[in-house]
Amino acid sequence: MSKVSVVVPTFNESENVGNLVNQIDYALKGIEYEVIFVDDSNDNTPEVIEQVMKENHNVRMKHRVGETGLATAVIEGFRMAEGDYIAVMDADLQHPPKILKSMYCCLETGVDFCVPSRFIPGGSDGGLGPYRKLVSAVARYIGKILLPCLRKITDPTSGLFMFRRDVIKNADLQPIGWKILIEVLAMGTYRTVVEIPYRFQARPAGESKLTSKVTVEYLEQVRGLMKRGKKQRGVKVIRWSPERLKAVQGS
Repeated sequence: MSKVSVVVPTFNESENVGNLVNQIDYALKGIEYEVIFVDDSNDNTPEVIEQVMKENHNVRMKHRVGETGLATAVIEGFRMAEGDYIAVMDADLQHPPKILKSMYCCLETGVDFCVPSRFIPGGSDGGLGPYRKLVSAVARYIGKILLPCLRKITDPTSGLFMFRRDVIKNADLQPIGWKILIEVLAMGTYRTVVEIPYRFQARPAGESKLTSKVTVEYLEQVRGLMKRGKKQRGVKVIRWSPERLKAVQGS
């Protein structure tokens, strides 16, 4: 059975990390896994994670001092990961942990990459307010227009995905800002992507980290990938219906 590494970048998420780990543990019951927190917090989040680590030995953490940024945190998590499959998700519970089992089942069928989508039948972005939806849509379409590798992906600016570790084996990942998925899609090595539906949830606690700086960094990242991104040829993107997903999970 394949092992899953779940990389979770954190910044001041002390109210959510315990609940998150409990839900991950339930979602991946019977599957070997590890949760890797890469933490840049300036509150008591590291202490909360350390307590969680005492209760669940599948949890690890690297607390960074004097270094910030979601993208670099995720790359650090990639370096630490020991799993056959690597997943990325946010700590704020807007990404439902139960989707991890669905992504795992997808990769077990032999595909290279699984990207849950809010924009295929069965999915929803209802956890976002009107302003966040507008910003997200603009970012999504800018990426699709400027980066050909994103055009078949319905939710390429998401922070929720899972892939085989070989996808990034020789990838020159140099992300800035928050949008790590577009970096992996542009620089990784893969042949198949499966999109599955998921429902984006409202944040139960804490505050959103979206700022104008994040938007500027995203535009800089896209600009850089236009120059150095790989020409992804022959990639097959498949969209699974909720029925197909249930059938695979039940097999």
